[in-house]
Formats: sequence, C-alpha cells, structure tokens
Amino acid sequence: MSEVCSRICPVEIQCRSKCVKGIKGDPVQINFLEQFVNDWAKENKIQYNYHIKNSINKKVAIIGSGPAGIACAYELAKAGVNDITIFEKEEKSGGILVYGIPDFRLSKDIVENVIKKLKKLNVKIKNNVVFGKDVTIDSLKNEGYEIIFIALGATKTSTYKLTEEDVNNIYRYDDFLKSYNTKTPIKNLGRCIVIGGGNSALDSARVAKKSGANEVYILYRRNEELMPACKSELEDTISDGVKIMYQTRVDSAKVENNRIKSLNCLKTKIQNEKAIDIENSEFDFNADTVIFAIGSKVDNTLFEKIGIKTENGLVSVNEKYETNIENVYAGGDLVETKSSVARAMATGKKVAQAIIDSIK
Repeated sequence: MSEVCSRICPVEIQCRSKCVKGIKGDPVQINFLEQFVNDWAKENKIQYNYHIKNSINKKVAIIGSGPAGIACAYELAKAGVNDITIFEKEEKSGGILVYGIPDFRLSKDIVENVIKKLKKLNVKIKNNVVFGKDVTIDSLKNEGYEIIFIALGATKTSTYKLTEEDVNNIYRYDDFLKSYNTKTPIKNLGRCIVIGGGNSALDSARVAKKSGANEVYILYRRNEELMPACKSELEDTISDGVKIMYQTRVDSAKVENNRIKSLNCLKTKIQNEKAIDIENSEFDFNADTVIFAIGSKVDNTLFEKIGIKTENGLVSVNEKYETNIENVYAGGDLVETKSSVARAMATGKKVAQAIIDSIK
C-alpha cells in the first residue's frame, strides 16, 4: 500500500513532522522515495511475491474493502489463513480509495493493482453485499465464519441545518465525490461553496472546479494554521483556482424556489484554537451550490441494532480491537476520529495480529 499512501496521506503530519533528521535540517521526503521505488518496480516489471509456508484453517469475514479491510486481509493471508472473504457494499472494491478520493490524486489503476494482489493471495471478495441487510453477524456465523472484522468506515456524513425549507442544491461531500468517481459528475454548479477545512473539502472543491463550476469557494471557520488539510494539497487546490475564505462560519441560508440563493455568514476570531463568532460581523454570500465537507460519523443506530456497544460516537473495542461480541473486531474510522488511510491500515494490521495470536 506504499504506492497509495505516498500519494494521499498527510505526510507533513504523519512522516516529516516525526523525522529526526528534520530537527536540524530537512526531513526525509519519504513519500517521494516510496513513489520512486514503486514506479521503478513497475518500469522494470518487478513484483514482490509472498511465500506462505503455513496453512491455517480458519474462516474469516471482513466487512468493507477500504484501507483497514485490505490491510487486515493482507496480513492474515500472509500468515497462512486460507479462507478469507471480504464483503463490500459497492460494485467495485477499495472503499474510499475508489469512491472518495478523486482520480487526479490517486489513479484507480493503483487501487485495482492492490485488489489484484489480494486475490492472488486467495482472498475472496463479494461485492454488492450490504452489512446489516444482505449479511449479519448471525448469518455469517451460521455460514461457518469463526472471526469477523468490521471495517465499514464512518458512513454517516456530518451536516447541519441551513434552512427549514426543502432545497435541492445542497450536497454531502461523499455523495458529490462518488458521483464524480463513478463518471456521473454533478453539473450546473454555478457559484459553488464548500463548507469545511479537511482534505475532503479540498477534494470536493477541486472536483467542483473540474466539473465546470463558475466559481468555487471554501469557507472555513478557523485560520490557515489550524486547517487540518495537507499543505501540499492546499497549494494544489489554490492553483486550480479555488478561493479560500478563512475565519468564516456559515450560519444559515436564504432560499428561493427550493434553491439556496445566499448564505448568512459570520466572521470569527481564534481563541485557544477555537473559532469564536465576532459580534455584528454578519454578511451575505451568494451561492448556487453548497457542499458539506465537515467530516463523517459512525452510524451508531446500525451497531445498536446488532448489539455492538458504542461509546462517544465510536465502536467500543478493547486493546485488541475486539468488540463486546467475542471474535468480532472493529477498526478504521469506526474506532478513532479523523483517521487517515495509514492509520486505518494500522488498525487493520493490529486486528490481524490479534486474530493470529488468538488462533495460536
């Protein structure tokens, strides 16, 4: 997965800020090294082949083919577990790597290559299977699956009410990006406003621009220093013609004929890294389209329904990532907030190790 991580992960935070060499000079540019090695290997037709010595007769179900599910499946297959099936609700495998991250940031060929390698390790993938509807914990156990790893991701996109009226020009970032990634981009965006400050907000803004929006603005309530998005991605976004308005909070909207016409905004000041509204700073900002990109949450209702405990909006797990149901694990965005691809992968690897330890 280094070919994936080197292109989309927040290397400034996860890698360069932790590099010892960076204390007295420039940190190692690990992502460029990873990209170089992967590109060189492709050009020279070199592949790494795993030699699996053991054969462990365990039937494992993995729910979700995103980064956490992929990492867990890889580690289990390498250890010799010989009956692994990934269940994926979408038509294509890869989760956020396919449906959430635009192709100009991550080529879908790279993701397809990862999935091909998984299948070479005899990992089975069943697509168009929805957890909680087509399969459940009980149905999987009845089919002989002894261990289940739930790696669905945070599937409930965060929004807030801008108006009490029904409007048809407000989008959630996950739906907006999925439309673009499935070759059915949303058109006629006009003046497009993206609310948020993370990488999803930047991706949405760039996609809007590439989809023909007349103007694209990102409205973010904190300042640039506190913006969680990657700085390199921010530079690319600005280069694409997207305008950023910092310390601006969108409060409500004015509506005409079931469409937002303008946003009621306030300017903010930063106190202890929090955005505080400035009195009498209200202003209107014209908008034809609004995209919410302020994060996602765990669908707690699903887990309450199937008897898995949640706490503070996340699935509750122990130090081995096991839920309150024996042999049912959870990872990725389900167990930590603001997770990245690399962090989600890390939970998948830890779950795999916990499963291997329990088998031993």
